[in-house]
This record gives sequence, C-alpha cells and structure tokens, in this order.
Amino acid sequence: MQEQERWRRRMNVTVPASVVRQEEQRAAKKLASKARMKGFRKGRVPARVIESRFGGALRREALDRLIGEAYRHALAVERLRPISEGEVEDLRYEPDEDLSFSITFDVQPVIDLQRLGGFAVERSIPAVTAEHVEGVLARIQEQNGVWRPVEEGAPEDGDLVSVKLIKLEGDEEADAREYDIVIGQGDAIPDIEAAIKTLDPGRTGDFEISFPEDFPDESRRGEAGRVRVTLQGRRKLEVPELKDDFARQVGPFESLDQLRSKVREDVEREAAQRAEAVVRGRLLDFVIEANPFEVPVSMVDRYASGIIGDGKEIPEDRLREIREQLRPEAERAVKRILVVERIAETQNLAAGEDEIDARVEEIAAANDSTAAQVYASLQKAGRLESLERELTERKVFDFLKEQSQITDAPAA
Repeated sequence: MQEQERWRRRMNVTVPASVVRQEEQRAAKKLASKARMKGFRKGRVPARVIESRFGGALRREALDRLIGEAYRHALAVERLRPISEGEVEDLRYEPDEDLSFSITFDVQPVIDLQRLGGFAVERSIPAVTAEHVEGVLARIQEQNGVWRPVEEGAPEDGDLVSVKLIKLEGDEEADAREYDIVIGQGDAIPDIEAAIKTLDPGRTGDFEISFPEDFPDESRRGEAGRVRVTLQGRRKLEVPELKDDFARQVGPFESLDQLRSKVREDVEREAAQRAEAVVRGRLLDFVIEANPFEVPVSMVDRYASGIIGDGKEIPEDRLREIREQLRPEAERAVKRILVVERIAETQNLAAGEDEIDARVEEIAAANDSTAAQVYASLQKAGRLESLERELTERKVFDFLKEQSQITDAPAA
C-alpha cells in the first residue's frame, strides 16, 4: 500500500488467475441456469455455449465481483476504513492471467490537537433598541394583514400586482406569462417594475426593457427586448392597528405592552445566540490555526456538493467554477466538523442517553407534549442523531470556553 497526499491511500491488488477462472465459471453457470436458447431446454444450456455467446458480459460481471471482493479483503487485511469510493486504475485483465489493478481512496483523518485553549475572544452583543422591536412588530402586522383590491391608480412600492408579460418579436407575440409581484422587493427586474408603475389596473403598454448586469442568469445579462405588460390587478396591504386587540389576536397576550415585551425578549435572545455563534466560530478557528492539518479532498467535495445541490441545470464549466469558489469555505467547514468530533472523542464529551432523555423532556414540556411523542416525532423525522450531535457540540463549546478567556464587549 502507498500513502499519497495526506489521508489518501493507493493499494496495488493482484488476484491469481485460478481465482479469476473460478469466478468466470461461476458467472457462466449462473447465467446458464436461467438462459433460454434455441435447441436447449431452459437451464440446460452448456456453460461453454454461454461463454461463447455472452463472453463479454460474463467477463464484466466477473470483473466487478472480483474487484469488489479483492478490495474488501485488502481493506480488512490493512485494517482500513475508506471514506470515499475507490477509484480503480491500471487495470489488467487478460485471459488465463492474474488480474491486477490499483485502487485509490481516502481514509478517515486522525487529528492531533495539541493546543485547545489559552485564546482570548471578545463576545460582542448588540444592544436591542426600540427601533428593532418596532421593526419586528411591523413584520407581525404585515403577516396578519389583508390584501385589499385597488381599482384605480398606478402601483406603488409595497403593492401586490398581478401582471401578464408577453415577449414581442417584431409584430408577433410570444412566451406569454402571468406573475404576482410585490413592487419594490426585487421580484422583477427594474425595467419591468418601472413599466408596471406607469399603468392603471386593466391597462396595457409596450416597453423596451433590458436585463441588468448583475442578473443571476449570466447568459441574460444585458439582453434587451420589447415586452407587452398588462396590469391585471393591484392590491394594497391593509395591516391591523397596534392595539391591545391586535396583541390578543396574535398570541397569549393581554395587552400590546405584553406583546412588545415578548418581542424584545425574543430579539435579545436571538442577538445573544448570534454573538455566541460568533464566539464558537472564532474558538474553532483559533484551534485550527494552532493545530494545522489537512483534510481529505473527498470530504471537501461532498460538503460543496451539499451546498450546490444536484446542479443538473448548471453548465459543467460553471459548476466547476462554483466548486472552486466554494472550496475555501467547504474546507474550513469540514475542518470545524472534524475538530468538534475529535475534541468530543478525546475529552469524552459525547452526549449520553441520560442527556438526550433530559433534552427530550425539555422539548416535550415546552410543547405541551410527552417524551414518548417527542421521541416518536424525532425518529420519524430522522432527527435523533442531529439532537445527539447538537448536545455533543454544546458540551464541546462549553469545554472550549473554559480553556480560554471570553470577555463581553459592547457592539460597535
């Protein structure tokens, strides 16, 4: 076995010719037992006839099985656990000769963390102002608002409009589509929004438009053309007044002051959580800087693929470009994951069953449910493992904070 770049391994494997021949004969007999050929009863076709008729297919089946079994045996002998699919190279498969090939794969990295503390981190929690609270209340108003039709007048920012757009090619109409758009929120390109703002409900107009240079679809940037726009309807959001009745409508509050206090409490908690997340990230970055290590390429690629998704509609060259752009972020994220796992392992911080049970009880109490119901829900959603990981990470970060100096500072 050869060690290539860090955590990458390459094994050279040889399978004796006698074993290769046995596997080829086994594959031929298996096919012969099921084959139907003219002049022979089902299952009675001689193996030599099968080999003559289906030699290529038999060799491919035998090869797949031989490589798989030889690979698993070699891994067991070397006591290796690959974390990526093996890449077969230098394959040599000739009649009546030994089968030989090389296979390359990544193994789980083993990280040596010598320094875990002694760092200084500032925790900056922004002050929650009255403007923050009123902003949240305004969003709650909008969520509980009602869209009322407006029969006259051109749309303004914040209005919900129904429009029909028809692409014009010379004197011909093509590609008619209908949309619901909230004006001023970037739902449509600027030229389309500007055109809509010139129309009253029920009116139609033809406009010259062009796609902006920052349009997400690069192929359409700068594209120009003529579009027929029909404003089919205009609606304006009517929001409830901020009064005690409104507070009672949106939750278990007796007054608007109670709702406002709860909003402030929630905003302050979210601000503290964001500040805590920053501290956790900086602690991990300090640990990584103090204990540099390399990560397997396959782990970075998998993380990047998770961000991108299936990528079916993205051109191959653009997909490669996106992967390259994501690589630094993906590598940093993988390093953070590995560091947390390694600290949990070396410091015996993995969440135990009693801690998971206690957290489930907390969730049940907060949701007026039972522990059994919460367990069933988590199992059905496949989230028990993520709950265990969440508790383990919390213990890891509590440990890291104990090893360093965390000071609170006012936000700039």
